Amino acid sequence: MYLERNVEPDEQTLEVILRRVAIDRQGVRETVRTVLEQVRTEGDAALFALEKRFDKADLSSLRVGDDEMREAEGLVDDELKIAVRHAASNIRTFHEAQTPVPERITVEPGIELSRKIVPIQSVGLYIPGGTAPLFSTVLMLSIPAHVAGCPRIVLATPPGPDGKVNPAILFAASVGGVGEVYKVGGAQAIAALAYGTESVPKVDKIFGPGNRFVMEAKLQVSSEVCAIDMPAGPSEVMVIADTGSDPVFVASDLLSQAEHGPDSQAMLLLIDDGDGIPFLDAVENAIRAEMVRLPRQEYLASSLSHSHAIVVRSQERAVEIANRYAPEHLIINTADPEAILGNVVSAGSVFLGPYSCESAGDYASGTNHTLPTSGWARSNSGVSVDSFLKKITVQKLSRGGLESLAGTIETMASGERLLAHRIAVEVRMEAGK
Repeated sequence: MYLERNVEPDEQTLEVILRRVAIDRQGVRETVRTVLEQVRTEGDAALFALEKRFDKADLSSLRVGDDEMREAEGLVDDELKIAVRHAASNIRTFHEAQTPVPERITVEPGIELSRKIVPIQSVGLYIPGGTAPLFSTVLMLSIPAHVAGCPRIVLATPPGPDGKVNPAILFAASVGGVGEVYKVGGAQAIAALAYGTESVPKVDKIFGPGNRFVMEAKLQVSSEVCAIDMPAGPSEVMVIADTGSDPVFVASDLLSQAEHGPDSQAMLLLIDDGDGIPFLDAVENAIRAEMVRLPRQEYLASSLSHSHAIVVRSQERAVEIANRYAPEHLIINTADPEAILGNVVSAGSVFLGPYSCESAGDYASGTNHTLPTSGWARSNSGVSVDSFLKKITVQKLSRGGLESLAGTIETMASGERLLAHRIAVEVRMEAGK
C-alpha cells in the first residue's frame, strides 16, 4: 500500500498525519555558516574553491559569456524552444495583468497621500541544477522581475563538472530577460548574491528554490543583509477528490508531486460517506501501474512513505483540513470544485476540476509555481510581480492641512512623551503667525 489510509481521524491522529517531514536544520547550520563566512571574506577565491569541491568544476571564470549563451541556444532542440516560448508567453500575460496602479488620495483638505511604486533595483535568482535542471523556474522568476522593471536581474546556477551550465537554463534566461548569469551553486551562490564578490555583485533580494543547504543559506542571509522571497521547504500537494473523480487522474497528480524529491509530500482527501476502500484501491492500482514506468524511483518511494489518504464525510470537513494543512498546491477534483474554493483561505495555488493538473501550473498555464510550502501559505503568497516591487508612501501637507492635524499630533506626541515630535508641529504653527 502506497498511501497510509485514515477514515475520519480523531484530532490527535490528524495532528500526526498533517505533520511535514522533519528537516534537521542543525545538521547543516554550521556547514552553511562556514561557507557564508568563507565567501564573505575571501570573495571569488572562495567561489572557485567551493565550486571545485562541491560541483567538481574547475572554473577560470564565474560569469557566463555571450559565446556560451549563443552556444546554449544552438544546443536546445526546437521542440523545447517552442515549449519554453509558449510557457513564457502565458506567464508574461498573466503577470503583466498584475502591474499595480499607484494610489493618490486627499484624506482631508490640504493632506495629499500617495504611494510611489518602484522596482527592486537588483534581484538575484537561484536555479538548481543537478538531476532536474529547473529551467521552468527561470521563467517563473525572471519574467515577473522583468515585468516589474527591475534594472538588474542576476541568475546563479551550478555548472556541471565540465564547467558548463545546462543549455536549457541559459536559453530560458535569455527568453526571460536575465542580464547576468553566474556559474555558482549551493550555499556559496547565496553568499555571493548576498555579500557580493569581485565578480558577482550583491543584490537586494534573492529568489528561488534549492536543497537544504541553499534554504539554510537563504534563511541566514535574510537575518543579516539581504531579503529573500519566502521561507521554503520540500514541495507538496493535497488533492481533494470524491468518488466520482477519475482515480487515474488522482494517482497521476500524487505521483507528479512525489517525484520532486524524497521529502515531498502527496496528500489525498477523499469525500465519501463510506470507508473509501473501493476508490482508494483504484487509486493504489493506478499508482502501481504508473510507478513501473517512472524513473526517480528512490524519490517516489521515499515521498509516498510519508504521504497519506484521509477519508472524510463532507466538503466542509475536507476544506477545514485543507486550510489547516495549507498546501503549496491544492487540487480540487470534485463534482463541484467551485463550491469548495469559496471556503479555501490557505493554499499556495489552487487547481480546479479534473483537467487542471499541477503540471499545468508548474510549467505553462501562466500562474507562478514559486509558492509557499510547509504551511507558510497561511500567511504568505506565491511569487508575483508584487514580489519585485517596493511601495513607498508619499505625503504632501499644506499649512492648512497641518493645522487641521496639529491638535491631534500634539496630543498624541505628549501621550507618548515624545516632545520633539510635538515641537516639530508647534514651530510650524508659530512661524505662520
